Amino acid sequence: MNLIDTESASVMKKLHSRPLLSLLISIVFFGNGLSLSAEVTLASPFTDHMVLQREMNVPVWGDAAPGTTVKVEFAGQEKTTTAGADGKWKVILDPMPASSEPREMIVSSNLKSEIGNLKFSDVLVGEVWIGSGQSNMDATMSKKVKWFAGVNNEEAEIAAADYPLIRMFTGEAIRTNQPQSRVPGEWKVCTPQNAPAFSAVGYFFARQLQKDIQVPVGIITLAYGASSAHAWISRETLEADPKLKPVVEQFDREVREFRANPPDTVAAAPSEDVSAKAGKTKKAVADPVTVQQNPTVLFNGMVAPVIPYAIRGVIWYQGETMPLNAGGTQLYPHIQAVLIREWRTLWGQNDLPFYIVQIAAHEKQSPEKREAQATVLAIPNTAMAVAIDIGDRKNVHPPNKQDVGDRLARIARAKLYGKKIECSGPMYSSMKVEGNAVRINFSHTAEGLVAKGGPLKTFVIAGADKKFVQAEAMIDGNSVLVSSPAVPAPVAVRYAWDNYPEGCNLYNTAGLPCAPFRTDAQPGAL
Repeated sequence: MNLIDTESASVMKKLHSRPLLSLLISIVFFGNGLSLSAEVTLASPFTDHMVLQREMNVPVWGDAAPGTTVKVEFAGQEKTTTAGADGKWKVILDPMPASSEPREMIVSSNLKSEIGNLKFSDVLVGEVWIGSGQSNMDATMSKKVKWFAGVNNEEAEIAAADYPLIRMFTGEAIRTNQPQSRVPGEWKVCTPQNAPAFSAVGYFFARQLQKDIQVPVGIITLAYGASSAHAWISRETLEADPKLKPVVEQFDREVREFRANPPDTVAAAPSEDVSAKAGKTKKAVADPVTVQQNPTVLFNGMVAPVIPYAIRGVIWYQGETMPLNAGGTQLYPHIQAVLIREWRTLWGQNDLPFYIVQIAAHEKQSPEKREAQATVLAIPNTAMAVAIDIGDRKNVHPPNKQDVGDRLARIARAKLYGKKIECSGPMYSSMKVEGNAVRINFSHTAEGLVAKGGPLKTFVIAGADKKFVQAEAMIDGNSVLVSSPAVPAPVAVRYAWDNYPEGCNLYNTAGLPCAPFRTDAQPGAL
C-alpha cells in the first residue's frame, strides 16, 4: 500500500477497536484507496451519552447504501431522507430547548437487516463547545493518564467530579493528509471514574458554566500536544491564501521526498506532547504526515469528521508552537485569523464565539508570542483569557487549570449568557506623557485597579533611546502612573514584558490579571 493506504488502514484499525463500529462497518479496497460500505451508520460524534446543541438546527448525518431511506427520531421529531449515490445522508433536527431528561435517538431504515436500525441512549440537549489547540488543552485531569498533565489538588478534584449533566467527547489524535469521515471517540459522562481522562481545561470550563446556566454542557475535545495552528486548517484554505500557500508547498515537497526516499529508520508518530522532552531522545526521520507541526494534518484527522455537529462556540489553547516554516510569531496573527474565519465558515456561523487562552509565563515563552495571540481581540466575537500569573518557570504545562477554565467560563457567561460580570482583567488602552511620568489608561477595570500583594511590579520605562529600566508604578484611579528617576523624558512603558515576569501583580477588583503589554507595540498583521 502507498502512504495514503497506510494512513487509512491506521484509521480503520482504530475504528474497528470500537465494538459497535466493528459490527456496522465493512471494508472494501479499491486500487490505491479505501472506501466504507455500511448499511446505516452515524457520524462519529453521535454516540450514547451525547449532548446536542439547544436552540439551533441540529444536523445528524452518516452513511448508508445508496438509495437507502433513513429516518431519525428524537424528542418527538421524525426526519426522513435518502442516502445519495455517494452513500451520504443528512437530516436537520429543528431547534430544541435544553433538556436534562435522558432520551433515546433512533435511526432506522427501510432495510430489513438488524443493523439497519440504531439506538442511542441517554441523549441530552444543552450547550456544546469545542475545546481545541495543543497540549495545555489536551492535558488531562490525571497525570496518570498523560505524563505531562495533572492539576492542582488532583485527587480531590477527580473525586468530586460527579456532574452527570457534563459530558465530554475526546477525539483520538489522527494525523493524515486526507480529510477523514470519522474520528475515534465517544461521549463520556462526567464521573470520578471518567474524569481522569478529561481535558482539564475543558472540564473546569464546563463545570463553572454548567453550575451557572443550569443546562447540560458537552465538550468536544479535539487537541494535540505541540501542534501548530496551521495543522488545524484545511488544505483548500491554506492553498487559497498567498501567505500560507508556500507552507503547504513545502509540506508537499517533504511528503514527496519521504515517499521517494524512505529512510532506514522512521520515527514513530508521537502520541503526546514531546516538547518537554526535547533533546532527551534520539531524533529520527518522521513521516511528515504524522508530524503535528505540519499544515492541515490535524484538520483532516480530527476536525473534518465533526463538521457540522452543532456547537455554541470554541475554546482554544495554543500558541507555544510557532514553527519558522510558517513565519513564526510574525505570521501567527494571520494564521490565527484565518483559522477562526474558516471554522466559522465551515460551521455556518459567521459570529461563532472563539475564546483563546494566552500562554502562561514560562522561561522559554516570549512576550512577543503573547502579543501575537492578543491580536485575536481585533476579530469580532472573540476574547482572551489571560494566564500570565499562573505559569511555572520550568513547566510549560502549569497544573493550575482551574483558573484557566474559570476565566474562559467567565467570558462565556458574560458575553453569551447574559451574566452581569466582568470577564477580563485590565487591558491597556492608551498612554499620556505627564512631565517625567507616563499615565497608562486601562479598560476592564471593574470597580478599580488592584496591586495584589504589595507595590506594583514588572513595569519598565524608557526614553527615546529605548533603554528600558525598572520603574515605579502607582495606581491612580483607573490608571497607573509610571516613572523612573533614570528616565526624565519617558516615551514608552512595558508591563510583564518578559518570558517569565515574576511578580506581575496588576489586577482589577474582579480578581483578573492585567494582560502583558507594551506601549511601543507594532500593529499585528491580520
